[in-house]
Amino acid sequence: MAHQFFFNPFILDNLPAPSTGFDVVQDISEPRLRMYVTSRGVKTFFVRKRVHGRDKRIIIGNYPNVDIEYARNAVPEILENAMQKPRVHRKKITLKKFLEIYLEKRVRRNSTSRYKMERAIARHLNPIINKNISDITRDDVADVILKISGPAIASRMQEFLQSVFKYAVDSGYIKINPANGLPKIQQNRRVRPLNRAGFHRLMHVINNEDDLNLRAAFLMLVYGFAPKSRVFSMQWRDLDFNHDTWCDAPLSDMAVVLLQDLPQDSVWVFPGRGRGHLTDPRIAWRRIADAAGIPNLTMDDVHKFLMRQLVWASDKEDLRNNMNALLDELLAQ
Repeated sequence: MAHQFFFNPFILDNLPAPSTGFDVVQDISEPRLRMYVTSRGVKTFFVRKRVHGRDKRIIIGNYPNVDIEYARNAVPEILENAMQKPRVHRKKITLKKFLEIYLEKRVRRNSTSRYKMERAIARHLNPIINKNISDITRDDVADVILKISGPAIASRMQEFLQSVFKYAVDSGYIKINPANGLPKIQQNRRVRPLNRAGFHRLMHVINNEDDLNLRAAFLMLVYGFAPKSRVFSMQWRDLDFNHDTWCDAPLSDMAVVLLQDLPQDSVWVFPGRGRGHLTDPRIAWRRIADAAGIPNLTMDDVHKFLMRQLVWASDKEDLRNNMNALLDELLAQ
């Protein structure tokens, strides 16, 4: 059962995040209003309702972007709309046109991520993209998924189509989801090869790297607790050394020391060739991984290794302390 109390900004701002998974809390003023609190400190308003015999959870939005009073006032209208049967659309619509609606109303991504999704749609869904959505059968979907090379991509596209057709059912364009009942694609999950012994070898090799720019960038993969795409695209304007933050996120002490020693002669912290930033130094990284005795190690493996052990905290100072403690522990062994 959800923990109940009166939602107010002071309490919600100071709600502790669970160590794993998520917690659910409930508003006393509007008992139908609830909130997810994830282990990363994300707080999301939602309502729960049994609609046509099925349990349905409807997301209102993330706090504090969504005000408490707005969330309370939105509950009755959301529940009323949830009980209404979808309007049946008699006019036929192609999958291509419906995907435009779906991406506009249901997908919240930045421009880069949105572009990648649209490119994947154009590449993998071409055989059915111009078909009327009401004419697409289960066999059509199965054939499309079967032709996608790579189980990971095929699985993601299957899940994407499942969501698209579910929205089409909810919107009244079709009656049956043609992606339902398809066998789940088996994936051979990659085992991430980094452990603490390998981490020490890796740090030793990185510290002996001759290229100062690459050495700093690879060290920042460790000290920055961020994936390579964010680390390599760092800009000096995003750093605040008065508060030891990067884009308003805390920096570890080792990251601060590393960054303050770098020359600030470019827009980018880690400049690449020409006027851009460092992008993907995979050849240099492969050389370092081989020297560390971990030939199949990727840069993202380093980020995953650290994040699995970092104790998350919603408070910036607590999170910074946890970062420093973890680095001290790893580097001292």
